[in-house]
Amino acid sequence: MIKTTVQIDGMMCGMCESHVNDAIRKAFPEAKKVAASHTKKEATFMTDSEVDTDKLKSIIDETGYTFVSASSETVEKKGLFGFKK
Repeated sequence: MIKTTVQIDGMMCGMCESHVNDAIRKAFPEAKKVAASHTKKEATFMTDSEVDTDKLKSIIDETGYTFVSASSETVEKKGLFGFKK
């Protein structure tokens, strides 16, 4: 799994987080564990493969927020009780 972290400026509340989460889910239907945080100024989500950063920037900017940066890291999927699958 690939964990993508997106730095975003302009989110001020829980409703802003919801708008960002919905935009990510709509643009990347395969995205799992989508979570935005206005206090951390970021959103994170998991996918099976790397996402197109240009597309990600475009959808964040379209929601009215400012895309700052994005980074990805490979995360090992863990099963029940934290054991690796």
